[in-house]
Parts: sequence; C-alpha cells; structure tokens
Amino acid sequence: MKNKTLIIAIALFAVFSNGFVSAHANEVPVINDAGPLAAIELKGPGSRIHGADISRWQHPNGKLINFKKMREAGLNFVMIKGSDTRDEADALARKWLKIDREAAHAAGIYTGFYHYAVLPNVPTKTLVIKDAQVQAQKVLWRIASIGGLTEKDLPVALDIENKCVQYRSSGSCSKYASRNTVTTWSETFLREIWQKTGRKPILYSYSNFLESSMKRSPELAQYPLWLAQYGIDPAVPTNHPGMKNSGCYVHSWTAANCKAQWTMWQYTSCGIAPKYGVPGSRLDLNVFRGTPDAFASLRKGSWIPEPADFMPVGEPSFMTIKSVTFSNTNRPLVVDVDVMRPTLEPVVTGTVKFVQDPANPMGVSLKQRAERATSGSWTLSVAGIPAGVWNGTIVFEDNSETHATSSQPITITIEQALTTPTPKPTKKPVVKPKTDGCRGQIKN
Repeated sequence: MKNKTLIIAIALFAVFSNGFVSAHANEVPVINDAGPLAAIELKGPGSRIHGADISRWQHPNGKLINFKKMREAGLNFVMIKGSDTRDEADALARKWLKIDREAAHAAGIYTGFYHYAVLPNVPTKTLVIKDAQVQAQKVLWRIASIGGLTEKDLPVALDIENKCVQYRSSGSCSKYASRNTVTTWSETFLREIWQKTGRKPILYSYSNFLESSMKRSPELAQYPLWLAQYGIDPAVPTNHPGMKNSGCYVHSWTAANCKAQWTMWQYTSCGIAPKYGVPGSRLDLNVFRGTPDAFASLRKGSWIPEPADFMPVGEPSFMTIKSVTFSNTNRPLVVDVDVMRPTLEPVVTGTVKFVQDPANPMGVSLKQRAERATSGSWTLSVAGIPAGVWNGTIVFEDNSETHATSSQPITITIEQALTTPTPKPTKKPVVKPKTDGCRGQIKN
C-alpha cells in the first residue's frame, strides 16, 4: 500500500509541476496514506460507537482542537463540515477541513465530511437537477483537494435541513421549495457523489423535515441516514430517534415497525466540549447504530482523484446580463445575471456586484445585495443611486480564485423621484428573555 501510494504521489506531482493542473495555495492536493487503522471502541452511550461533528464554530478565535484528547475521551469518528453552498461559509469550512482531518487521523479518529445545502429558486426540474450537479461538483473538488477518500474516511454526507429559497430583507423566508424540488435535488446530489466516489453518501436531517419536506423515495431509502433528535438518552437500549409522542414520522427511511432506519444519531448539541478537547462549551455528539464491522463497511474502498478531479484555478468565466430594470431614485437598480464556465456549465462559486465608473463617480455610498437564485445565477439589487445618466460595470468575482473575473458594462438613467419615501419608524428592540438552549438535552 505504501509503495503504491508513493508512486501515485510522484505521478501526480509530475503532472502538477508541468502545469497541467494547479491548486489553491491552501488546497495543495495530498495523497493520504491510510496507514494502520485505529481500533473501534464501544465507549459511547449504550455501548455504541461514539462520535462528534464539527465546523468552524468549534474553532473560536482560531483555536485548534485537541484530537488526541477527543480520542482518549472515547470518540472514534468526527464528521467535519467540508463545504457549503454559500461562499462565505464555504471559505471558512475550507480553511479548517484539511487541518482537522489530518489531526484527527493522527489521533486515531475516523473522519467524515458534510456539505450544507441551500436549495435553488428555479422554476423547472431541469434547473433543479443542474443545481444539484453543480453543488456536487463543489464537494468533489473539495474532497479531491485533500487527496480523496481512504479507509480512514466515512462517506460524504449531505446536510439538508432548510428548504427556504428566497429571503426577505429582514431575513425571514418568503418562499419555500416544494417537496418535489427537495426530493429531486437530494436524489441527484447523492447519485452524483456515489457515482464518482464509489461510496454511498449519507443524508443528514431531522424527522419532521424528512416527512413534511420530502416525498417518499425508494432511491433515497438506499442511502445511510444520519438523524438528529435531541432529548432522548441513547444509553437506554429501547430509545431510538425518529418517533413522535404518538405514532411515528413517515418518510423514505420509515420501516414497517414504524421506526426510522437510521445509521447515525446526533443525540445532542450540548456535549461538554472541553471534555473532548474542543474549545468552547458545546459540541454535537453522535452514536453509530451498528457493529464495528458495519462501521468498517462504510469505509471500504478508496477514491484517489485524478488530475482532472481537482478544482481549477482562474478558469475563464462568461457573463450574460439577462435583464436590467431601473427608473427613479426611490427604486433600486435590478440586474439579472448568469455566469458560465467554458463548458457552458454554471460557475460553482463567486458572486456579482455593481462597480461605478471611476471617470464619473456618483459620490455616494450604494447599498448592494446579490441574491443567488441557483448556481451561476443572481439577482443584483443596487439602492441609493442618485438622479442622472451613469455608466458602470457588473462584475463577477470569485474570492476562491476558482473562476476568473468577468464583467459587462451597463448604462442607466435614473430620474429624480417626485416624492421622498417616508422613513419607517425605528422600532425599539425587543429584549427577549434568556433561554437555556441545552434545556432537556443530554449533556455527556
């Protein structure tokens, strides 16, 4: 195994050094030698395999996790947030992914990776499928950047727990995806990951979402389920997630005995973080349902990425402005924009903004908001433009440097509004009583 790994590493290095493929400075591809596999210990509640899940929130002020202490406390696996639909959150996930994975492996802890999904706001099934494929591509690029999957890694997990596709400026949801959309998107995403990695990915959610937001699907039922339900002690042999106070939730994983066919159970968000070497006060804890052999079966087979599987750097992008709407100083400029890759697929990361003409600046501060409709498609709203004829540029930029910047010029004529909008009265903030977020939860 070690000689084979070395040969692959040398071959990939030769490809990279010849300039065929490059990687981000903080995403240098790594071929991870699985090495000796750590023993599985049944030290979790109910004598189950015990694990945790982490993200950037477990790194307050940039502090590192002590995975050796985590292992000594009886945890055998950790699910690491590896990617996110939203660019800012994704950048933070990328920052910690490689650091946490390598440190966990060194401590004898198995790792898994999850993607937080935000669904698209699109009108057709074809576009829903396209968005799922693009988000799956982001995940595959990310896993390739850490050398693929070895037998120290669990399969990729899809975190789908939110079906809002359009938000108000207040942050509340104004539009939700249909059950068909949520189901089709999930089926497509999971299928793409399975076909590429050879591992059945895991789906994470909670029972009410599975029942109310997704259709029952035989295709979904074949994937392992990671179920969140708090307030039930997994140390009690008869306890299990997915039950209502009366009856049961009915979804793709509901068995004939009215129980959910779960593989992993996130049983608390209030684990005692310092006990497991994690900075902060709280930690999500999980148990694995099956035996050590069943746990090992999820990790069988390795996926070693080929040069074409790595995220590009500075790949050209092409912008199309679909529509421009403007009128007077009381109304924002609204621009609908698509940005594509050379393959005519949507770009995977990035956002758009309006840039003033430096030769004729407006002299005011503008309020901009780019709302993602789906992968590679945004509605840009720009408020505060004064009256006049203005030149400017719509610019696509990608802070991850995956896609190159592209732009299109626009000219707009803004008329002076006859009336000034009446400012809304300032509401006094309502002081909410403090609540205990861990009330009723297991505090292991």
